Amino acid sequence: MDFLIAAIMGLIEGITEWLPVSSTGHLILAERIFLFNQPEEFVSMFRVVIQLGAILAVVVLFFGKLWPIGRRTTRDGEFLMFKMPVLRLWGRVLVGTIPALVLGLLLDDWLDAHLYNYIVVAAMLILYGIFFILVERFPRPVKVRTVQDITLTQALVIGFWQVLAMIPGTSRSGATIVGGMLLGLSRAAVAEFTFYLAIPVMAGASFLKVLKFLLGAGSFTLMQLGILAVGCLVAFLVSLFAIRFLMNYVKKHTFTAFGWYRIALGVLVLLVM
Repeated sequence: MDFLIAAIMGLIEGITEWLPVSSTGHLILAERIFLFNQPEEFVSMFRVVIQLGAILAVVVLFFGKLWPIGRRTTRDGEFLMFKMPVLRLWGRVLVGTIPALVLGLLLDDWLDAHLYNYIVVAAMLILYGIFFILVERFPRPVKVRTVQDITLTQALVIGFWQVLAMIPGTSRSGATIVGGMLLGLSRAAVAEFTFYLAIPVMAGASFLKVLKFLLGAGSFTLMQLGILAVGCLVAFLVSLFAIRFLMNYVKKHTFTAFGWYRIALGVLVLLVM
C-alpha cells in the first residue's frame, strides 16, 4: 500500500506543483485519506523530496533554453561556446533564488512547527485565490513579454514573492505569478520564469530535508528508497503534461479560474479537516 500511496502522492505533486493551486493544500487533504505506514519524519521528508521528479521535468522540457553551452562550427573546426543569453537568464534565476535560500535556511523548522496546519493552508488558498481574481480584473500593462526581458531587479522582487510560498497553502507558482503580473510581466513570461526558479529552490529544499532526515534516522530502509523512487518517477511523468498544459493555457486564458478553484478548495479544507 505504501508504494500505491507514493504513486498517488506523486500524481498530486506532478499536477499541483506547477499549477497555481498549492500542492501542499492538495497533499494535506490526500494525507487525510491515504496514510503511509512510515514514521512521520520520513513522510515529512517525502512531501518535499518528490519535488525532485517535478524539477527533472522542467530540465527535460526546457533543456534547450537552459543548457548554457553550445557548438560553433568554423573553417577551423567545431568549438564549444557559452550561450550568453542563457547565462544572463541563469543570472536572473540565481538572483531570484537568493531570498528563498537565505530565509529558507533561517525559517524552515519554525514554519513547519507553527504554520503547517489546515487553518493556515485554507486561509492562504482563499487569500491568493482572491489575489488572482483581482489581478486579472484590474490588470497592469504588460511591459515584459519573454523571460529574456526580465531585469535583475524584477527577478529579485519575484524572488521575494517566492518567499511567501514558504507559508503552506500559498503555492510557489501562485505567489510568483501574482508578483510577476503586478510587475507587468506577461502570463507566459512569469509562468516560464517560475519553472526556472523552481530548479535551485526545490533542489535545495530537497537536499536540506534529506540531510535532516539522515541526521535524525541515520539511513533509509530499502522500502523507503523504493517509495521515494516511485513518488519521484510519477511526479516526473505527470509534470511533463502539467507544464505543457499550463504553458498552452496561459496563451489564451486568464488565471481567474484558478482563483475560484483555490477559494473552493480552501473552503473544502476548512469543512473536512
